[in-house]
Amino acid sequence: MNEPTPVESLDPSRRLPLSFTERRRGRAPRHLADLPAPERTRLVAEAGLPAFRADQLSRHYFTRFTRDPDAMTDLPAADRHRLADLLLPSLATEVRTLTADRGATLKTLWELFDGSRVESVLMAYPGRNTVCISSEVGCGMACPFCATGQMGLTRNLSTAEIVEQVRLAAAACDSGALTGEPSRLTNVVFMGMGEPMANYAAVIGAVRRLVEPPPAGFGLSARNIVVSTVGLVPQIDRLAAEGIPVTLAVSLHAPDDELRDDLIPINSRWKVGELLDAARRYFEATGRRVSIEYALIRDINDQQWRAQRLADELNLRGRGWAHVNPIPLNPTPGSMWTASERHVEATFVDTLMRAGITTTVRDTRGSDIDGACGQLAAQALTGGKR
Repeated sequence: MNEPTPVESLDPSRRLPLSFTERRRGRAPRHLADLPAPERTRLVAEAGLPAFRADQLSRHYFTRFTRDPDAMTDLPAADRHRLADLLLPSLATEVRTLTADRGATLKTLWELFDGSRVESVLMAYPGRNTVCISSEVGCGMACPFCATGQMGLTRNLSTAEIVEQVRLAAAACDSGALTGEPSRLTNVVFMGMGEPMANYAAVIGAVRRLVEPPPAGFGLSARNIVVSTVGLVPQIDRLAAEGIPVTLAVSLHAPDDELRDDLIPINSRWKVGELLDAARRYFEATGRRVSIEYALIRDINDQQWRAQRLADELNLRGRGWAHVNPIPLNPTPGSMWTASERHVEATFVDTLMRAGITTTVRDTRGSDIDGACGQLAAQALTGGKR
């Protein structure tokens, strides 16, 4: 497989020096994406530079998708590196990028300031480009069929480390690295490594940077952002109260507590009924239909009666508030978990649709490049290579 041209070569020498305490605590260096616009202005002014330089620097990052001071020709040459050192430290270095789907999918492994590694996946679709981003290094939810869940949790990402994945994806689209010609990043999904709701403060900070208009942020539509969760009910209610109508995706994977307790350990705290009630409240608060994610696992959760149980649970809470996405499982090497057979998948989908549930089978990407979330990072940890 041919390696693509790197999305961006980030010079490690530009990283701000970190104290021993910062490294020990896993604290990412301060970055403008961590900060609301007024705070950026204050820091620039305190550094003895004109306050409006903060807006100029932010525009380079959020609209030109660059952190290279030499590309910031509208800034005085003497100030460029000072500003970059102050608010644009290096956050992610490309380790490896794999291509799939005839160049329409780029999966990248990034090394962070402390040597931790996370993945993002950039995908081209007709009329849109979507990046799937990580919110944690590893994951603490311990779902047995998930590669990331089996890694355990190393640490949370900062707001800026989350946002940087989006900036790098936008730069890849803009440069033509994704489709061969310049295009625009339109959609962001928090479905990479980690449980977004377990890193709530950083994730909602990143969401704000995504939707705020330049120079505060990227100016993306909230309707084009998806935040997923395996079922942290209090955080779903917090997100509903934020007033940012992103799409909520609930990784359900089983409609009954008996099975979901085994598949999703957090279900021992918030049961299926509590989770679906919270999802329904989210719909009522935002008007945004909730996506119910359901990985179809052969002989585990793909029975026709479970499809009917799922439909009954959703219809019990009203019509039209949820959209089910059955997902053919992307198995990890050596795993006992495999995808459902096609005829079983078809029966599952037909059962849902006959019950009046809007259903769309998820388009899986990157099955030939360790497409399941966490596989590339797990290989890096174990020294494995394709």
